[in-house]
Amino acid sequence: MSTPASEHGPEDVNNRSFWMPGNYQRTVKRTEDTFQACNDIVVCFQERARVERQYAQQLNEWSTKWKPVVDSSPLYGSLLKAWQCFLSSADRLTSLHASICRSLVSDDADRVRTWQKDSFHKKVFGGFKESQDMETGFARAQKPWAKKLKKLDKARRAYHKVSRKEHATRERNAHAQGNPDVNIDKQKKIQEEREVAQQETEKVRGRYEKVLEEVNRYVPRYMEEMESVFDQSQEEERKRIAFLKQAFLSINKHLDVTTNESVLAVYQELHNTLMAIDEHEDLRWWKNTHGPGMPTDWPHFQEWTPEKKSKKGKKEAVKKEVIEKSAVIGGVRVRALYDYVGQETDELSFKAGEEFLKIEDEDDQGWCRGKKDDGWEGLYPANYVEVV
Repeated sequence: MSTPASEHGPEDVNNRSFWMPGNYQRTVKRTEDTFQACNDIVVCFQERARVERQYAQQLNEWSTKWKPVVDSSPLYGSLLKAWQCFLSSADRLTSLHASICRSLVSDDADRVRTWQKDSFHKKVFGGFKESQDMETGFARAQKPWAKKLKKLDKARRAYHKVSRKEHATRERNAHAQGNPDVNIDKQKKIQEEREVAQQETEKVRGRYEKVLEEVNRYVPRYMEEMESVFDQSQEEERKRIAFLKQAFLSINKHLDVTTNESVLAVYQELHNTLMAIDEHEDLRWWKNTHGPGMPTDWPHFQEWTPEKKSKKGKKEAVKKEVIEKSAVIGGVRVRALYDYVGQETDELSFKAGEEFLKIEDEDDQGWCRGKKDDGWEGLYPANYVEVV
């Protein structure tokens, strides 16, 4: 965890300052950090893609498991259709989440990898060209400054050294003055040492101030050159941030199912199917299909009539068989129960209530082939239609 600046002493803050020699390395390192971040982003959302794929597989397994149970359940009418709609919705969501998986891997991850390759150029002996360029620029701008700081530090240490010496002679002199244990000659010698030390201190102080003045005159030029290189680094970083922002927005667009029209259509259709549950209509159907409303041939007197033998019976049976066979070959008329928008070029799209021909039976994946009146042929989910 980082420590607030207020908790650091002035010297520590100064040592960590960007302007001090070598501290530009944090800025240079951003290049390598962003490169590694790109690797982490790709791996992160590849794992999310696997989650989407697994969810799609589980949805499909769930729907496949329950479809025969629901189809053979004792429910009927609009209530049965509502239950079946949950399964058909899951089938459609399966395709959607499989599509999200493909988008995260094929679109987003490939896009980041391509940008990474174009934006970061590796050197033969390690590192990146972009980092080396920044390193060279900062080092060139800081080299004269580092020399001046070294010279200034030498002058400062020399001044502090003579200042300590002067302070020591001053204390000895103050201790010797008026001390009967120190003879006059000794006191005089100590006083002369103090005066020499004082003169030396003033001389070294002058050199220190001169070097400091030289350093301060150089500060504006140093800042200008360093900021010029820093601004170049900032521009490169700005481009990286802008790209990664767009990459994250693209990932969010693929993951955000709340704005996906296909998802909205699935749940809107499911909602409409649930709202269409009509207990009165279902009860009426049951009454007419299995209850008192069923047509019944009540007992009545039936006159006996001799059976007529037909010589054409066999021929008519053959003709009937041919007719039935041609009906299979020509297709079976079906009616759409729900809207369907084809996801691929070889799929049919239709509206609920629309009629067309089924020309191939359901395969093991649950798809049939149909032909619309305008001649367009394609695949469609078998559980989206009923025979007319």
